Amino acid sequence: MSSPEDAGESRSLVTNSAVMAAGTVVSRISGYVRGAMLLAALGAGLHADVFNIANTIPNMLYILLAGGVFNAVLVPQLVRALKNDPDRGEAYTNRIVTLGALFLAAVTVVLVLAAPLVIRVLVTGGLFDPEYAAQRESMVDLARYCMPQVFFYGMFVLVGQILNSRGTFGPMMWAPIANNLIAITILAAYLITFGPAEGRELCGGFTPAAEAVLGIGSTLGIVVQFLVLIPYLKRAGYSFRPRFDFRGTGLGHTFRLGIWTVLFVVANQIAYTVVVRLASTGTVTGGCTAADQGTGYTVYSNSFLLVMVPHAIITVSLATAVLPRLSAAAADQDRRRLARSLTSTMRLTYALVLPVLALLPVVASDVAGLIFGYGANRETAQNFVPSLSLFAVGVLFFTSHYLVLRGFYALEQNKRVFLIQCVIAAVNIGAAYALTWDIPPEETAPRLVIAYSVAYAVGAVLSYAQLSRRLDGLGGRELLRFATRLGLIVALTVAVAFLAREAIGELVTGDSHPAQLVRLAVVGGVGAGAYLTLARIFRLEEVAEVVRTLTARVSRRR
Repeated sequence: MSSPEDAGESRSLVTNSAVMAAGTVVSRISGYVRGAMLLAALGAGLHADVFNIANTIPNMLYILLAGGVFNAVLVPQLVRALKNDPDRGEAYTNRIVTLGALFLAAVTVVLVLAAPLVIRVLVTGGLFDPEYAAQRESMVDLARYCMPQVFFYGMFVLVGQILNSRGTFGPMMWAPIANNLIAITILAAYLITFGPAEGRELCGGFTPAAEAVLGIGSTLGIVVQFLVLIPYLKRAGYSFRPRFDFRGTGLGHTFRLGIWTVLFVVANQIAYTVVVRLASTGTVTGGCTAADQGTGYTVYSNSFLLVMVPHAIITVSLATAVLPRLSAAAADQDRRRLARSLTSTMRLTYALVLPVLALLPVVASDVAGLIFGYGANRETAQNFVPSLSLFAVGVLFFTSHYLVLRGFYALEQNKRVFLIQCVIAAVNIGAAYALTWDIPPEETAPRLVIAYSVAYAVGAVLSYAQLSRRLDGLGGRELLRFATRLGLIVALTVAVAFLAREAIGELVTGDSHPAQLVRLAVVGGVGAGAYLTLARIFRLEEVAEVVRTLTARVSRRR
């Protein structure tokens, strides 16, 4: 049973997260329209992997080069500067923005020039055989169009973290909608101009015109996503003025913390690079038809993005809202308050995320057909089902690990985070190689998902044990009792949803999109109703608090 203090904190977290979660929901919906259109245009085979890998490289490299520092290190440092500096962190923030922009601009130029080398590192050696020359050249061309995204990804996150540190959470969650709307427009124009891929095109490269439309359009979306945030800086009380006086101003401490975060990201990206290389073998060795097409990076990444919906809507919103509070508790050396805030957030997150993930395998077939089954991918949409179902397990472990890391970052325990991530990366790499050795091409993506799940199961246990020791306890017994009740509620919910699926499956048959939508709506509605009812019967206070908060907000609007 939650204490009154925990309940009050949960109410505050839900309120602070509501705008972010709403923005994320709209962003995700528009993102899935974009993803469905991309699959309809390119399919899910080698043709799609050529573009998707090229378009993923900038984000991977941004995360590798700067993302860890921007995402994890800066918020605690900006909060401290805002709280302790006489100018409320103005000079410190100006130096950070100036230095970040210069660094991102320099590395972007280098990466555009080095695109062929980057491709050679990231994809399977089979793509460099002579018969794949057209696909390889298209991937290099598309990567060069997309590389400027590194700069704009970095500036978007940097500005977003400045806003977050000043209590303005919404714009960073809403800005990606602009990116998705531009991408949807570009893909609509692409489908009208070039049509969906078919036949041998599903294994081929792109024409120069198609490369320009896809590459420039993708980068334009990221540019607009960044520009949307600029007006909110002034509203948050910040005006940028370039500062080049970097020496002796406290940036050394930030970047000493950043070293460990960069190493953390390096370990993570090494593992992800291995996954991308192994995933690319699935489509290179597979065929072009629905019967013999392998599963590769497109199946893996789209499945991951879909299953990450509850994490993005719930976990990220709650973690973003609670991180300044954790940082303040750490700055005051109040570890008991830090532990209480974190465990309260964990319980609330599990209560909202676990039922969604548990229901996903029950509805995976209809979800795959409804979201991915269009155009060039209509006949191969069911290739996504195993990966969707397996990712539900992996994302649960990732969610637990992700939340615990917020505690380490608030304590500035970045070295410990790096060491834990090294273990996760090593397990992921070892499991990925072991599970994909000499397998049919269609099993590539699901096997890589299993490797991901194993790695984050190890990481979740290890990170929790380490932080609990650091804080002299992290509510272990209380969390165990909570997890037992929650697990029972979720198991009963899944059983009810499964029976509902069997019943509606007898009444509504076929693979048409209306039939899939009806089955999904019925099973989802029954599952949600069962969960809310069981949560009330078992007095799961975290769910009750969310319901009360949302009901109160709706009542106020009326």
